[in-house]
Amino acid sequence: MAPKMLLRHRTRAEPQSDSDGSIESIRCGACGSGEADAELLLCDNCDAGYHTFCLRPILPRVPSGSWFCPSCSSSSSSGKKTPKKFPLVQTKIVDFFKIKRSSGFEKLESKKRKRKSVCISKKKRKLLPFNPTENPRRRLEQMASLATALTATGAVFSNELTYVAGMAPKSVNRAALEKGGMQVMSREDKETLIQCKAMMERGEWAPLLVVFDPVEGFTVEADRHIKDLTIITEYVGDVDYLRNRETDEGDSMMTLLSARDESKSLVICPDKRSNIARFINGINNHILDGKKKQNLKCVRFDVDGECRVLLVATRDIRKGERLYYDYNGSEHEYPTHHFV
Repeated sequence: MAPKMLLRHRTRAEPQSDSDGSIESIRCGACGSGEADAELLLCDNCDAGYHTFCLRPILPRVPSGSWFCPSCSSSSSSGKKTPKKFPLVQTKIVDFFKIKRSSGFEKLESKKRKRKSVCISKKKRKLLPFNPTENPRRRLEQMASLATALTATGAVFSNELTYVAGMAPKSVNRAALEKGGMQVMSREDKETLIQCKAMMERGEWAPLLVVFDPVEGFTVEADRHIKDLTIITEYVGDVDYLRNRETDEGDSMMTLLSARDESKSLVICPDKRSNIARFINGINNHILDGKKKQNLKCVRFDVDGECRVLLVATRDIRKGERLYYDYNGSEHEYPTHHFV
């Protein structure tokens, strides 16, 4: 079962008054329509209106804080421009991702290693480890693309769930509290997850590129063929109580624990510490074409009594194909109707 996503609190632009006191309808500066006013933003500087779905990149929902239109934001430091690329310098990338220098990654020797052939039974649904790109130079480019996205969004890299003072402590992350129970990760799948983590620590990453799209913003695409049932990444970030985040405007929060006692429900907040999972986009699950694009599934597992969230390939993914999963799962609580 896919994790339940939070329903975001939405705000709406208020109609403007003309000089004679009459109400003037706000119209979108991009499409010229005044319809869909619940998704019409009003610039906090010039009062211009824009639909969330007419902006580039599209906004997934109306932000609760201040917002500035493209004209105003382009003249300020908060403007969304094409992100500055992280330098393709080996030492900087190794330091950014804290790769173990003893792994020999710095040598940049391209060696093809023999990998064991894995026969997979659909019925058993055993997970597969990702298959890193053989060329170390290309792996540097893949990591640099993620570093670019993290730097542009003001986040630092983390590949683990983090527990910060003032949020939820690690002791409350207990899979036994899950309402209805949680899927227990098998011994074989746990070994595969550990293998993926170990590979990343020595600089062998999943073959993924983070690219900036003018419509979707940051998004992720496969840089080589990826097999069905491959572990793409774990969803990580700061762990907090759901009750503390119900009015949070973050658009990347993920349910970690949906407890019988709602006060104990937990979410993952990847705004400050995160990995590539934060930049994998959701599908528009209100249309058939959107559902056809889905090639990943988000699954919560009980791993040694602790809740963990994985993104797993649901079919073979070709090189150059963008990765998408369903933000809503079966609950349909997150507004995805304007997703591409």
